[in-house]
Formats: sequence, structure tokens, C-alpha cells
Amino acid sequence: MEIWQSLTSTTSSLQKIRCSGQSIGFVPTMGALHSGHLSLVERCRRECDVVVMSIFVNPLQFHVESDLERYPRPFEQDSVKARAAGVDYLFAPSGEEMYPDGPPATAVHVAGITEVMEGVQRPGHFAGMATVVTKLLNIIGSCTAYFGEKDWQQLAVVRRMVRDLSFPVVVVGCPIVREHDGLALSSRNRYLDKDHRVAALGLYRALERGRATVLEGERNADYVREVMMSVMADEPLVEPSYAEVVGPDLVRPSEITGQVRLLVAAQVGSVRLIDNLGVVV
Repeated sequence: MEIWQSLTSTTSSLQKIRCSGQSIGFVPTMGALHSGHLSLVERCRRECDVVVMSIFVNPLQFHVESDLERYPRPFEQDSVKARAAGVDYLFAPSGEEMYPDGPPATAVHVAGITEVMEGVQRPGHFAGMATVVTKLLNIIGSCTAYFGEKDWQQLAVVRRMVRDLSFPVVVVGCPIVREHDGLALSSRNRYLDKDHRVAALGLYRALERGRATVLEGERNADYVREVMMSVMADEPLVEPSYAEVVGPDLVRPSEITGQVRLLVAAQVGSVRLIDNLGVVV
């Protein structure tokens, strides 16, 4: 595995790879790799000739400075995991390399779907995320890009952005990877102590109860939202942020039909967690 840090050399090297006729798969991350990230690499490895991963902790998408400062950066461990998983090239630029003039004057805003759920709870997050993903996709060029479904809203934003701006990119969403008891893998889980780790299962229980309610015949989306909120609220160490039922492009239906996504978010101690689950009726 080669480690690249320069934008220009990365772009040049990938262009040569494309000219040789090889397909490029791209897995963008902020590091602190876990099995969820590595499942993206596994899928990418199966479907593409060359696997490129990026590790960059993007300051633009952190609303609170302390969250940026505490975000884990175990680069040596990450590089070992990436190499073992089959990554060919690890793009790991510095902040100065990505933003040589400081915070960029240009931002990417995807209207509508960034103004609900996490967009309300974390002002500026999606503009920062969309801006850095735009820059990364411009650096990597034509590729297939792999994102985890755990950040369902983020995935929807990226898909809409790629579609609207005609990026030469195919976006692939990959299933959530969970612990044995159902907790969705997240880099933030490492901050949960024993009691909060147990309490965090309240999010998955809420989703399961919501799904069961739908499959039992309930079609009123507001009622399903209330059911999920009440399950989370029953756990004393969980502070629910929201429970949602959405259809395509994150539209909130009043009546559940076809394929919908159940989403929840909560504060568990000092850690903010999100999770989601699909349901087809």
C-alpha cells in the first residue's frame, strides 16, 4: 500500500491508472477505522481493480471546536488496518494540503434534505461535509465511491449532489455493520463507558420496535415516530433528539407505503449517536 499526501501527485497517479484501463474504487473516511469502514473496502475490492481510501478529519463539518479536537486520529493503526484490508493507495493529506488558504471561500449547499434531522441538530455540518466530499471527488476523479448506510442522511446528500452536479461518480451505499447485540459500529462508540454502552442499545430497540409496528400493519407515520421516541425515552441515560420515518429523498410521508427508512438520534452521555433501519411494506 502506498500512502499519498499531495493532491497533485494523487490526481496525476490516478489519471495514469485510469489510462491503463483499470477501474478505481474510492472509500472516503475520517479515520478511526472499524469493521464498518473495512466492509466498504471489502465491497470495493470485489468490484474495482484499484482501491483508494482517504483519511482526512475535515474541520469544516464540526460545529463544536472541542468535538474536532477530541476526534480520534490513530493514523498508524488505521494504516495497518487499511493495508490488511486490501487498500492499494491511502490518501492522507494534511489540513494545509487540503485548505492551503485556510477555510475555503466556496461551500457546497444541498438544499432541502440538509435542513432536517442532523441539519437542524448540527448547523453547518452538511455544508462542510458536501464541500470536502466535492473536493475529494474532484481529486480522485472518475470512480465508484462507497459510503456506509449508517449515515443515511449523509448518503442521501452525496447522492443528490453527485446527481445534480453530474460528477463522473457512481455512489454505492453499503449495509450497516453492527455489534453482536445490534449496536451500529461508530468511531464514537469508543467514548461510551460500560453503562452508556448498554444504554446506547436503546436506539436499536427503538428502530426494531418501529419496524415491528409497521410490519404489524400500522401505517400512520406520526404514530411510528412516537413509538420510537418513547422507547428511547424509557432509557434514563438516553436523551432522544429525534425519531423519523422518511421515504425517497428524505420526504416525510404521513402514511407509510412502499419502502421507508426509520431513523433515530440521541445523546448518550457525552456521545451523540445515530442509527437507521429500512422497512418495506
